[in-house]
Amino acid sequence: MKLPTIKSLYGRIFAIFWLTLLLVLIAVLAAQHSNPRQQHTVPTGMQTEFKALAQRVSEEVSEMRGSLKQKLLRLQRQQPERKPMKIYFTTLDGELLDRGHHGGSRMLKNFTTLADDPEDPMQRLYGKWMLAGPFLIDDGSAQALMYVGKLWRDKPPFYVQILDRPFQLLLVTMVVSTPLLLWLAWAVTRPARRLQAAAERVGEGRFETDPSLEKGPREFVQAGASFNQMVAALNQMISGQQRLLSDISHELRSPLTRLRMANALAIRKQGESPDLTRIDTEAERMEQMIADLLSLSRMQLNSHAEREEFTLTELWETLLQDAEFEAGESGKILVYNTIPKAKIEGNGNLLCSALENVVRNAIKYAETKVEVSFSQNGRDLTVSVSDDGEGVPEDMLGDIFRPFYRVSTARDRQSGGSGLGLAITDSAMRQHNGSTKASLNSLGGLTIYMTLKALN
Repeated sequence: MKLPTIKSLYGRIFAIFWLTLLLVLIAVLAAQHSNPRQQHTVPTGMQTEFKALAQRVSEEVSEMRGSLKQKLLRLQRQQPERKPMKIYFTTLDGELLDRGHHGGSRMLKNFTTLADDPEDPMQRLYGKWMLAGPFLIDDGSAQALMYVGKLWRDKPPFYVQILDRPFQLLLVTMVVSTPLLLWLAWAVTRPARRLQAAAERVGEGRFETDPSLEKGPREFVQAGASFNQMVAALNQMISGQQRLLSDISHELRSPLTRLRMANALAIRKQGESPDLTRIDTEAERMEQMIADLLSLSRMQLNSHAEREEFTLTELWETLLQDAEFEAGESGKILVYNTIPKAKIEGNGNLLCSALENVVRNAIKYAETKVEVSFSQNGRDLTVSVSDDGEGVPEDMLGDIFRPFYRVSTARDRQSGGSGLGLAITDSAMRQHNGSTKASLNSLGGLTIYMTLKALN
């Protein structure tokens, strides 16, 4: 089994988990080490003070009569009850000489059992009393051990209080682990955000490889490399499609040109005839269809490479003014409201073609009037183009954006066109992360809605 490394995502999670536990364990051990309720060596200054006290007791009992045990019992009983410091005595074997204030308590018995070496006196807090000892007492004929009990008025340190409260200990653990977890979240989400941004660019039609995707945890490096390979493969596929369409165009245009030349010679020799005219018309229509198809393919290929920022006014205002003039020449009216002061990023030629195709279609099929309306809600920008023509059957509204699709009632062969105008519009919107929709309007005709995302 391969061991986890810090370069891998699961290795980082594993390391952060154990590092957090290690830091908490170190903090708990450090708190326990300085906890006065744990047994510790008596500080040097206090040792000096208590040893001096033991020396004074030794000198005092050496001047008294009786056995050392009797003298110590007498001395211990003479202590005031409420004195903040008391002394207790045991034999060298650990037998308590008198009950006193703590003589018979479990605290004193426990402490004298744990601390019995006068060469290494210890101290420990029991409730409100700090016990320290042992210290050697010697009257010249026998020896005993002295323990000191001192009233403890200080509050336990903050970290010791935390150990007494599980909820606070959990809270401190969370605080300690938060920076590490934030770093881990940042380390995980940063490459994820880069991958998300790259996917959004592809969704907008910009097929660009991004070397930064191949940085970070190993799992994201592999995902980023695969993503870049996919983008490169898409670019190759699109380029291959363009080359194929160019080759098909060349191969189809050559026989079409010869066909039209032969048809023209036949007309010159035999004169005009309905059949020859029909042949020339259909050949011209096919040539135009091939040109439109190549135009659509070329726009799709180059849309991601030629992107700039435009204001809506500089992008579409001239187009609408020209369309307004053309509508007037056809005896129709085109009106449009104020263009929002918004910016959009994209392929200018493709966006112009998208709106132009819809507006020219509306002028072509309208009876008297075409309305172009702009609206903006946050970043959502909607352009609607409505006409008062014959409209489209409701069950065909979802099909009119398909290439070469024709509606027999309104867009038959007599109306001309290749059936690619709305397909170009729909493709342009999708390449700019937008959408198109068609519906019937109150004027009796068709309304085309184009929705895009404006820049912040």
